[in-house]
Amino acid sequence: MPRFAGPLLALLLIACGSGIPPGLKYYWSGDPRSLDPALSTDVPTGEAVTLLFDNLTAFDAEGRLVPGLATHWWPSPDGRTWTFRLRPGVAFHDGRPVDAAAIRASFRRALAMRKEGGRIWPLLPIAGAAAVADSSSAELRGLVVVDDSTIAFTLTEPLNIFPKLLAMPVAAIVPTPVPDDFGEHPVGSGPWKFVSWSHDDLLVFARNDAWWGEKARSDTLRVRIIPEAFTEAAEYESGRLSVVEVPAGESARWELTHASELQHRAALRAVYVAINTQRGPLADVRVRRALNYAVNIPAILARVMHGRGVLAAGSIPPGLDGHDSTRAPYGYDPARAKALLAESGHASGLTLQLWRTPRAEFARIAQAIQADLQQVGVTVEIVERDASTARATARKGDADLFLSDWYADYPDGENFTYPLFHSSNAGTGGNYAFLKDRSLDSALVRARSVPDSLEKVRLLRLIDQRVFDAAPWIFCWFPVDVWAMRPEVRGWRYPAVFTGQNWTTVTITP
Repeated sequence: MPRFAGPLLALLLIACGSGIPPGLKYYWSGDPRSLDPALSTDVPTGEAVTLLFDNLTAFDAEGRLVPGLATHWWPSPDGRTWTFRLRPGVAFHDGRPVDAAAIRASFRRALAMRKEGGRIWPLLPIAGAAAVADSSSAELRGLVVVDDSTIAFTLTEPLNIFPKLLAMPVAAIVPTPVPDDFGEHPVGSGPWKFVSWSHDDLLVFARNDAWWGEKARSDTLRVRIIPEAFTEAAEYESGRLSVVEVPAGESARWELTHASELQHRAALRAVYVAINTQRGPLADVRVRRALNYAVNIPAILARVMHGRGVLAAGSIPPGLDGHDSTRAPYGYDPARAKALLAESGHASGLTLQLWRTPRAEFARIAQAIQADLQQVGVTVEIVERDASTARATARKGDADLFLSDWYADYPDGENFTYPLFHSSNAGTGGNYAFLKDRSLDSALVRARSVPDSLEKVRLLRLIDQRVFDAAPWIFCWFPVDVWAMRPEVRGWRYPAVFTGQNWTTVTITP
């Protein structure tokens, strides 16, 4: 946020003032796509769904899986069937019961909504889900109502992450039938009820006093739409927002002026440069390791992100099982980079293309990488395109290097390994490096299917080490998010995943 002179700041606050009464005040940078869980494809919609609806399972602010509409759950010995015991006496905001029949109908509806643009992949492991999504079957054969208080899911393969997939927004439970304007006037069973939505301006939610969990400690939550980061920060400093994300460029100032209000959390997000392991010289692991040694990642992190990150020595972020905090990053070693290039037959250098999207921080990161690689004889052409074009090029395998980041869909080390490195996900999945390794594939499948949690951790650490050794990325960092919370606010914690904060524990002190 720029430094404003006093009079200019006062004028800005007057212009942005909207007469919002006291209470909990949050914000999103853009309008939700919809308030319908089946159309949750963006963060604002996902956060709204968390307020209004219940899932069978949920995440808390620390990223732990906790009960939702299901009080407990367990797998079959072969891991292909998951049984859930339902919470009794739950009702939607309009009084209709949230029972097994409603849950089954809600899942069928979410799958059928794919043609409207729903993102249904978390539900596809359920047997018969693909047929419902393709309209070739009306019945979801993998979801069985055992009795009034029990449902069971049969999966297409053993999957230990399945309960976490059910905590994602698309799996939130809606009543049946729903009106045509459900995305504008939603009815859920969650801790907050929908009150109003003034598009591109303000959403208002009221406490649901009939919620089965601990009732919200405040009666109203207002969420404003504020696209500009400097306006968000200014509104917070004037008391018009309860919390705000601190802009990276303002970290030093906020550490001095708002130190007691700040919260720091290592994000479940990886910043990296995918190296296409199938393109020419990049197929040689020595070249890929040379690129890692050639780039001064600590200096780029300090200069571009003001130190807000944890250096990466693998793909699994801190806080998730499988992360190894004792593994050292490649480190900045241009001499070693040159030696590896010479050893691989490229002493005279290489010419590569680095694709990126227009994000401002990506521009600076790409330029720094370009300069560092030039020092070891690697000439890099930076290609900037809009996000969809850049991703499409990387997915087709036409980019040598692709600067990107990966956000957690759910808090599990599997989410930072299987989608990113299994050969079946090359290109169209998250495997922009086109890494293809049968041994690694086998370990990746085993890690997501094994029922023993300790064995899963062992496998994830092994996978992360193999990925690090294979160098399919230039490993950059895991960002650290910094948020500020007003002194009068109590009980709010920036969540590990965006669906992990439902605002029920938050209060405003006099």
